[in-house]
Amino acid sequence: MQETNPENIIYKIQRSLDELIENSTQVLISGGVDKMEKYMYICGKIHTLDQIKQEISNLLNPKEPEHDEETNITRLRD
Repeated sequence: MQETNPENIIYKIQRSLDELIENSTQVLISGGVDKMEKYMYICGKIHTLDQIKQEISNLLNPKEPEHDEETNITRLRD
């Protein structure tokens, strides 16, 4: 059995999120929405997918400095 790299899994998830966002956006652009409830649902879906994508990005590239208790030094990157 082939070992799966966790980073590859994360990047595949990000690509899937991008595709879902693009597909939902195309539904809105093409006029495939006939009711306001459906429009609001799709907008909420896009917003939620984008938030998930942003959280994954934040986990991969933390922007907050880490504090080293032992030496009292704040690390920006390891």
